[in-house]
Amino acid sequence: MEAAVQPGWESAYGELSAADRIAPLGGADLERLAIAAYLTGRETEAPDILTRAHTAFLEAADTLRAARCAFWTAFVFINAGAGARAAGWLARARRLIEEHGQPCAEHGFLLLPIALDHVAKRDLAAAKATFAEAARIGAVFREPDLINLARQGEGRALIALGDLPAGLSLLDEVMVAVTSGEVSPIIAGTIYCSVISACFEIFDVRRAQEWTDALDRWCASHPDVVAFRGQCLVHRAEIMALRGLWSEAVTEVRQTCERLAQLTAQSVRASAFYQLADLHRLRGDTAEAEDMYGRVTVLGRTPHPGLALLRLSQGQHDLADTAIRRALDDVADRRTRARMLTAAVPIFIAVGDEQAAHAASTELSAIADALGTPFIRALSLEAQGQVHVARGRASDAVTALQAAQTIWRDLLMPYEAARVGALLACAYRVVGDHDAAHAQVENARRTFRQLGARPDLDKLPDDAAVDGQSASPLTRREIEVLRLIASGKTNRAIADDLAISEKTVARHISNIFTKIDVSSRSGATAYAFQRQLV
Repeated sequence: MEAAVQPGWESAYGELSAADRIAPLGGADLERLAIAAYLTGRETEAPDILTRAHTAFLEAADTLRAARCAFWTAFVFINAGAGARAAGWLARARRLIEEHGQPCAEHGFLLLPIALDHVAKRDLAAAKATFAEAARIGAVFREPDLINLARQGEGRALIALGDLPAGLSLLDEVMVAVTSGEVSPIIAGTIYCSVISACFEIFDVRRAQEWTDALDRWCASHPDVVAFRGQCLVHRAEIMALRGLWSEAVTEVRQTCERLAQLTAQSVRASAFYQLADLHRLRGDTAEAEDMYGRVTVLGRTPHPGLALLRLSQGQHDLADTAIRRALDDVADRRTRARMLTAAVPIFIAVGDEQAAHAASTELSAIADALGTPFIRALSLEAQGQVHVARGRASDAVTALQAAQTIWRDLLMPYEAARVGALLACAYRVVGDHDAAHAQVENARRTFRQLGARPDLDKLPDDAAVDGQSASPLTRREIEVLRLIASGKTNRAIADDLAISEKTVARHISNIFTKIDVSSRSGATAYAFQRQLV
């Protein structure tokens, strides 16, 4: 039975479903019903409807339409993480196309999973060539969905091979096709998710923000289409958080967690829980953060660096140190390693291992040089600034941190700019620029209050420190240790008071002696009293 399809996928779903209850729909209408179900968020219904459409086309001896239905059924199962069922439908599609025996666009569609298998096996050259062949077939048969799916795959392969300009150029071209309405709505969401994932892999957050804005506008003109799915929902929330929209990001991720509750793709659920945990950590909601990091662990993903940073904020420096070192030993891919290195620098500084902090900062700089994107460059400059502050090189710290803050402001990332501002204030105080220190602290205080970043707000210095009465090359933890030295406590007593190891205490004391140019505890005590640190 053929049924009229009114504009709007929600109304199409309702009308086709009603018609199907009266009399079974034919293959073409079942295809449209499956598309409507998928686009309106009813993914679980789509495979059964496509199966009926596939059968209807077989009965009508329309082999190619039956093969294409088999491919789209596999596509839905791939997105749902049901690999075995997807493989079965791909095998059926392949057999039907072989039986057809003539060149057709479906040959190109079936090359896509082969290319993805090459990617999984890290045979990137083969993946690029296979995607390119699929795009060629799509061009021959004028199939925009196939052309653009293949080109985004080729673009990602080029990026993985190290050719970022060529890869990003292809991805930008594909996103133009998406936002211009040249591809079907199902493919629009799929390509967007892939492109945004590629942007995050190379820390090209500016490009991710720009294309997210473009797709938001596209979605506004298709209000009944659910375009954001799976991992791209998590990335969308990440972009919100980076823009300072923390409350909106929390709401978005919670909804994502609920929506993904039935998915078999646990990696996507783990990413959602991790993002929620990080937001709770930044807002000082420790219990909620602990719970979310625990769920991430249960789902098989490392909770670090977020959990390590939570331990750092709780003053459990040795625990944070052990966790981040183990995490660095276990990770090799560039994006994850950069995230770990970013967290490792302040943790290593907190335990007094400035040499390890410098090594981590140097490795992060190498990654930034390789990628060249502003986001990773700002992270690298911030890490350099932290190391300079820890080593008492305030002038060098000011240079690096000013450059980092400029990038964060250009990227419209208020929390990151304020975080660097708090570090800059420390460096400004040491070089004697107390007006600049005061301005940075007040700007940071205002931003942290607006965001609800309670832990960062609590760490800001009081007015006396801002005005320069306690300017010192020492880190906050080193000042704590110095105060305890001045009170006459032994290394064991200091370790007990601060819940750290004696080895860490000894390392802090060594750094303190070097920075303030003394050789004894009595000299350190005198320094503390002279600088009004006690």
